[in-house]
Amino acid sequence: MHHLGPPWPGTGARTAPVTFDPPPLKRRSRLARWFDNWMRSLGMALVLFLIIRTFLIEAFQIPSGSMERTLLAGDFLFVNKAVYGAQIPGTHARLPGFESPHRGDVIVFAYPKNPELNYVKRVIGAPGDTVEMRSGDVRVNGRRLREAYVQRVDPGRDVYDPEFNWQRDYLVAGASAARDYHPTRDNWGPLRVPASKYFVLGDNRDNSADSRYWGFVDAAAVKGRPLVVYFSYDREAHDALPWLTDIRWHRLGSIIR
Repeated sequence: MHHLGPPWPGTGARTAPVTFDPPPLKRRSRLARWFDNWMRSLGMALVLFLIIRTFLIEAFQIPSGSMERTLLAGDFLFVNKAVYGAQIPGTHARLPGFESPHRGDVIVFAYPKNPELNYVKRVIGAPGDTVEMRSGDVRVNGRRLREAYVQRVDPGRDVYDPEFNWQRDYLVAGASAARDYHPTRDNWGPLRVPASKYFVLGDNRDNSADSRYWGFVDAAAVKGRPLVVYFSYDREAHDALPWLTDIRWHRLGSIIR
């Protein structure tokens, strides 16, 4: 007979190991699951919105009539920021763009005298171009531009403004011509557009503060090109809720050229 060894202490019988069942999982309520899914969706939508707004499309509003009749005060625009390369937030670096602004493009840019403000104007002169105006007609590189988009509301008031004096430093004729240079609103130049700069004008030529007054737009200040008018209302209406009762329905969806 085989020896089975000494007996176990106590009763002498083997005791089975004690097992513990895990506590039952608490089932989340339907409301908690709905709220969790809703928050996840909201977070993803917010991230997607920020990416689109920062690098692709941003909404802008037209506050003045300097671009009439192309753009009206009270127009709301979607602006393509990717076309010229969007700026990376917190840096001076930009993403690669698809192209550079061309003569005739309508662009949104940071106002040179106050970068917190956004301006909208039309590119007239690109880097290296020679620009001038004679009796209200724009000439680029010696050729008169055909500008069907231009509006003139006060063509007879061709006045001098001290702000035009910056132009003397960019005369094609050089410093020798600066002494006898007397620019006015409708007669100035010829000026040479420096590298990485643009000369811009408002389409409403008699009512536009543009490059004639404050100089060139730096390429780094360009934010994008307007695409379409997605909303518009008459800002001069005296109704209590003009954005609701004075909508310009015919302008909704207008492509900006």
